[in-house]
Amino acid sequence: MRSLSALPKSVLILEAIGMVMLVLAWLSLKDYVALPAPFASPMAGLIMIFVGILLMIPAAVALFRGMAQTIAPQLMQRNDKPTSPDQEKRDDADH
Repeated sequence: MRSLSALPKSVLILEAIGMVMLVLAWLSLKDYVALPAPFASPMAGLIMIFVGILLMIPAAVALFRGMAQTIAPQLMQRNDKPTSPDQEKRDDADH
């Protein structure tokens, strides 16, 4: 995975919403922005921080999966082909 644009759009949207949520929570807790009554309490700020982090996790998982596929593609492949008995004998290490 060479760039963030290779991620699905839904994951990018969740990432952006998570970042906005974290920035909004920080600005609210530092009293730089006055939010409406339900979102103005410190508990609401803490909940916004956790929700922002949760929204950013899918992008981290997608980036990690792409990096794992690049570094070790054999670990991420599924072997759906049935192996024939001849191939097992040929690949057998006990000669």
